[in-house]
Amino acid sequence: MEHVCEGKDFSFPAQEERVLQLWSELDAFHEQLRRTEGGEEFVFYDGPPFATGLPHYGHILAGTIKDVVTRHQSMRGRHVSRRFGWDCHGLPVEFEIDKALGITNRQQVLDLGIGKYNETCRSIVTKYVAEWEAIVTRSGRWIDFKNDYKTMDLNFMESVWWVFAQLWEKDLVYKGFKVMPYSTGCKTALSNFEAALDYRTVPDPAVMLSFPIVGDPDNAALVAWTTTPWTLPSNLALCVNANLMYAKVKDKSNGAVYVVAESRLGQLPVKAKASGKKQPSSKGSNTEAVPDGLDKESYELLAKVPGSSLVGLKYAPLFDFFTEFQDTAFRVIADNYVTDDSGTGVVHCAPAFGEDDHRVCLAAGIIEAAGLVVAVDDDGCFTEKVSEFKGRHVKEADKDIISAVKDKGRLVSKGSIEHSYPFCWRSGTPLIYRAVPSWFVKVEKIKDQLLECNKETYWVPDYVKEKRFHNWLEGARDWAVSRTRFWGTPLPLWISQDGEEIVVMDSIEKLEKLSGAKITDLHRHYVDDITIPSRRGPEYGVLKRVEDVFDCWFESGSMPYAYIHYPFENRELFEKNFPGNFVAEGLDQTRGWFYTLMVLSTALFGKPAFKNLICNGLVLAEDGKKMSKSKKNYPATTELIDEYGADALRLYLINSPVVRAESLRFKRSGVYGVVKDVFLPWYNAYRFLVQNAKRLEVEGLATFSPIDQAVLLKSSNVLDHWINSATESLVSFVHQEMDAYRLYTVVPYLVKYIDNLTNIYVRFNRKRLKGRTGEEDCRISLSTLYHALVTTCVAMAPFTPFFTEVLYQNLRKVSSKSEESIHFCKFPSTTGERDERVEQSVNRMMTIIDLARNIRERHNKALKTPLKEMVVVHPDNEFLEDITGKLKEYVMEEMNVKTVTPCNDPFMYASLRAEPNFSVLGKRIGRDMGKVSSEVKKMTQEQILAFEKSGEISFFGHCLKLDDIKVVRQFKRPENVSEKEIDAAGDGDVLVILDLRADQSLFEAGVAREVVNRIQKLRKTAQLEPTDPVDVYYKPTDNDKNKLEEILKSQDQYIRDALGSSLLPKEMAPPDVVVICEESHNVHDMSFVIYIARSSPVLSPNFLPHASGNSDHVEALRVYLLSRSISRLKNEFHAGNGMITVDCIEGYPPISLQLGKHVFLSVGDFYLASRS
Repeated sequence: MEHVCEGKDFSFPAQEERVLQLWSELDAFHEQLRRTEGGEEFVFYDGPPFATGLPHYGHILAGTIKDVVTRHQSMRGRHVSRRFGWDCHGLPVEFEIDKALGITNRQQVLDLGIGKYNETCRSIVTKYVAEWEAIVTRSGRWIDFKNDYKTMDLNFMESVWWVFAQLWEKDLVYKGFKVMPYSTGCKTALSNFEAALDYRTVPDPAVMLSFPIVGDPDNAALVAWTTTPWTLPSNLALCVNANLMYAKVKDKSNGAVYVVAESRLGQLPVKAKASGKKQPSSKGSNTEAVPDGLDKESYELLAKVPGSSLVGLKYAPLFDFFTEFQDTAFRVIADNYVTDDSGTGVVHCAPAFGEDDHRVCLAAGIIEAAGLVVAVDDDGCFTEKVSEFKGRHVKEADKDIISAVKDKGRLVSKGSIEHSYPFCWRSGTPLIYRAVPSWFVKVEKIKDQLLECNKETYWVPDYVKEKRFHNWLEGARDWAVSRTRFWGTPLPLWISQDGEEIVVMDSIEKLEKLSGAKITDLHRHYVDDITIPSRRGPEYGVLKRVEDVFDCWFESGSMPYAYIHYPFENRELFEKNFPGNFVAEGLDQTRGWFYTLMVLSTALFGKPAFKNLICNGLVLAEDGKKMSKSKKNYPATTELIDEYGADALRLYLINSPVVRAESLRFKRSGVYGVVKDVFLPWYNAYRFLVQNAKRLEVEGLATFSPIDQAVLLKSSNVLDHWINSATESLVSFVHQEMDAYRLYTVVPYLVKYIDNLTNIYVRFNRKRLKGRTGEEDCRISLSTLYHALVTTCVAMAPFTPFFTEVLYQNLRKVSSKSEESIHFCKFPSTTGERDERVEQSVNRMMTIIDLARNIRERHNKALKTPLKEMVVVHPDNEFLEDITGKLKEYVMEEMNVKTVTPCNDPFMYASLRAEPNFSVLGKRIGRDMGKVSSEVKKMTQEQILAFEKSGEISFFGHCLKLDDIKVVRQFKRPENVSEKEIDAAGDGDVLVILDLRADQSLFEAGVAREVVNRIQKLRKTAQLEPTDPVDVYYKPTDNDKNKLEEILKSQDQYIRDALGSSLLPKEMAPPDVVVICEESHNVHDMSFVIYIARSSPVLSPNFLPHASGNSDHVEALRVYLLSRSISRLKNEFHAGNGMITVDCIEGYPPISLQLGKHVFLSVGDFYLASRS
C-alpha cells in the first residue's frame, strides 16, 4: 500500500477526478455490464428528461437514487441495463422555438412550413446533451449515453404507434369534445396533471349579474356570480341546485327583484347608508356583502321557493351572439355541483369553457355533442362569433365585457377576489378552460383495474401510493392524448372524407403496404401527405391522416415498450421481464409519468408497469422557496461538487427527508457536514491502518498482508470479535434495507458504524495496531481493521462510488484476489457470524464509559487525571461479567482508572423508587389512573426488583409492563464522604460510581499522562509520521531536578507503551545528535524542556574488544552507521536474523555486528538494554 496524506490535505474532488480517469481506462461501466451478462435481469426504467434545459439538484437527486439502486443490484450479480433517455417532443421544445422565431399564433407556423418548423425543433432537442452527460458523469452516475433512447427516434415512435393501435383494438379510444385546461401562451390543451403544476394566488374580477326571468310577475331576475367575465358572451344556461331553498327579495333602493339561494342572501350588495356613515367597501366596489343573512334595511323578502321550482324557467340572454340556440338555451337547469358555500347558488353556464358547464348543458339538451360552438380561437382570442370583441384576447377583454354588461343594466355588483389560479407551467400565462376536440383514452372504463394494479406495486414511501396516487387513480378521467401541435409523434389514424372509414397504423410496415410509400421518418412533415386508398373503392376517395400529434406524456408512458422497440424487437427480453423491477422520480410524477405508465400498462397487459418505486420530494432553497436561477438562492451544482466532491452531495441528498417524498431545504453546510462527520472519520481509520501497515516495513519486518478472514474469526480479542460482528451486521442491514428500497436508513447506520470503528475499535486498539503488544497481535488487529474497511467500502460503494474506489485501489495492493475496481466486486455475502452477545457487551461498555465521562465532566476531572476506583452496580451478573471480564482493560484505560469493581447488590449504593409513566398509562387506564398511580409510588424495593425481573405487575386488574413504570435509582453516598470525593451517574438499571480522591500514585500517573500528551502534540507540530524513527529527551529546568526524574522513572512502562520508546534524560543524547524540535513546558509546577531528535545508531560501550582493540576501526564503524538510513539498517538486520557484516570500510577487515549486542538502532534501544 502507498503512503496516504493527512485528512486535511486529502482533496475529495481531485481524488474523484482521478477515479473518473480510472473508470475511463477500465471502461468500468461497460465492463460491469459484460461481467453480469447472462445473469438475472434487473429491469430499470429511466424517465426521460427534456434536454432543452440544464440539470438541477432535483435531477441529481433522482439520478443518485437510481444509481445507488442499480449499482447495488449489479453488485448482487444482476444484469442492469442503464440507458439514458430524452424526451424530445412537445411543448418545452416548441415553446423554445416559438420564442426564438417570434411565433405567436398557429398560422405563422403554417406559413413557415411544418417541415421547416419541425426540423428547427429537432435541431435544439440535443442542445444541452453534452452538459447533461458531463454533470451526470461527474456526479458518479453510471448510465449509457452512447446507446441512449430518444422519443423522436423512428423505432421509438413506431412502438408508440403500436401502443395506440392496441388501445384502439381494445375499444379504449374515442374522439370527443372535452373542456380542458388550455394554454393560450403555448396554444395547446394541457392534461390535468400539467395544469396542476403551477398554481398562483392572483386577483381576478368578481361580478354579479342579473338574468331577468321571462314572464315573472315581479319582474324578478336570477343573480349569478362569476370570476371569468370573458365567458359571459357564451352563456347558454343558468344552473341551480334543486335541493336548495331560494329566496326572492326586493332591493328597496331601486325596486329590482332578485332570486338567490337563501343561504347566500348575505352576498347581495348593500348600498352605503343614507345616514352618511360610510361602510367599508370591498376592493373595486362601492358595495359590501353582509356576512350573515339578509340586510333588512336594504332588501325586503318577498318569497321563498325550492330550487326545483326554478328548473325550466327561461331568462333574457346577456348578449345576442347565440340566438340560434334560443329554442333550447337560456333556461334554468339543475345539478348538485352547485353548492351553497360560494357565489349566489346560481351558476352561469358557458358549455365551451367549463367542464361542469359542458356536462350539465349536454345532459339537459341545451347543446348537442356535435353542435358545440367554441367562440375563442387557439390563440385565446374571440372569434367572429363574438363580433363585439372579435380578435381580443379573452383576459384582456374582461373590463370591456363588464362595461358592456353595465351598459345593459345587468351588473349587480363589481369587485375583485384573490384566489388560487392555474398558470401554464411552460409559458407562465394564466390558463383558461376551453372545449377542444381530442382523441381520448377511456381511463374511466379501466379505473377498477388501475386500482388493482396499484395494489401490486411497492412504493417508498408507501403513503404516496396509498393516499396520493390511489386518490388520483380513483378520480381518474378519460385522458386526452392528442394535441393540435406540430413537433410530436403523429397519431396513426387515417380517416376517409366522410368519416366512415378509419385505419389505425400499428407499424411502419403496414403504412408502407397500404400506401406504397417508403417510410424513413414518422414526423408530420414526412407522413401528413401520405394517403391510402379506400377499401370501398376509388369513388370514396382516399384516407388522410388526422392532423393531431400525441401528448408527450403518452410517449413517455410508452417508454417500457418503445425504448427497446417492442414488439418489433426484444420480444423475449420484454415478455420475460415485465413488469420492470424499478423506477424512481419526484413526487410530481404521481400525476405525470407514474400515472401514464400505470394507465398504459394496465390497458395493454392488465399489469402495472413497475414492481418497485422510490418517490422523492422537492429540493428547495435554504429559505424554503423554490430554487431560482434569477434569485441565485442556491449554490451551483458544479461549484459545490468542485468544493466538496460528488460523494458528499450524494450522501447528503440520500440521507435527507427528500428520499421519503418530503421537502429538503438545501444547505451548503449540510454537504460540508457529510465530509466532516462521515468521510473524514472514515478516511482517518483507513489512514491509521495504512500508517501502521507501512510501519512494519520501516521496522524491517515482513510486508503487511492481511490474514485470511476465517483465521481472524478465531482471534481471542473481544474487540476483534465485536468489529467482525458489527461489520456483519452492517452488511446484513444494508442488504435488508436495499431489498426494501429504504435508502434513507442506510446512511445513519453507516455513520454509527464508522463512529464505532474509529472511536471504539481503532481508539481502544491503538497499542495493538501500533505493534506494542507484539508483532503477531499487531498483524491480527491490522488484518481485522483491513477486512472491516474493505467490507464496508464494498457494501457502501453504490452510495459513495468515488471515495470507496479511492480506498479500495490502495487496499487491494496487499490482496492477491482483488478486482480491478471495487464496482466489479460482489456485494459481501452474510456469513452468519454475527455475535449479538459481544455486540451487546460492547454497547454496555460504552454505556459505562459515557456515564463515567459524565461524572468526570461534572467535576472538571480531565481524562489525563487518573482515578483510583470505578464501581459498576447492576443486578445482572452477566452484565457485570461483560464489564469486568475481557473488556475490563479497555474500560480502565479509556477512563484512566486503576480498578473496576463490580457490584450486583442494588441496595448497597442506591435506593429504588417507582414512578408511573403517565404519558403511556393515562390513555389506557383512564379513571383508575389516580389509584394505580398511588400504588405504583408505594412499591417497596423488593417489589421493584421483582417487577424488573418478571417484567410485569398488576394493580386493580390492570397489568403494568416495563414501559408503564419508570424505576429511578438514587445514589446513596457513603457516610462522611462529600460529593467531590465520590459521585455517581445512572442510566436505567445501571449505576457507575467514581472515587474522585487523589493520592501520590495517582498524581504521578497524571503527570506522566500530561508529559506524554505534550510530546504527542510536539510530534504533530513537527509533522512527524508514526513510522519516523526518533528519540525523545527531557531536561528538567527547576532547581529540584530529582522530583520529575523520579516520577518519570516510576511511570516508564506507561510512557513506553504510549510512545513506543522510553523518555530519555537529555544527558544521554550523543554529542552529534540532530534535534528536530524542542519545547519548554510546565506541569504541576515542574518545568522541563522536551527534545525530539533523529534516532542514531549506538555502538555498545564494550564493543572495542570485538574490533580487536582498534579504536580507529570503532570510530570508522560509528561514522559508517551514522551515514546509513535507520529503516534500511533495520531491514538488513531483519534479513540476516539480527546479524550484518560490514566489509566496505577501506583499510579494515570485515566485521560482523549483532543487533542488540554490538549495535543499537536508537539511544532508546540502548537505554532499555542497559537497564535490563
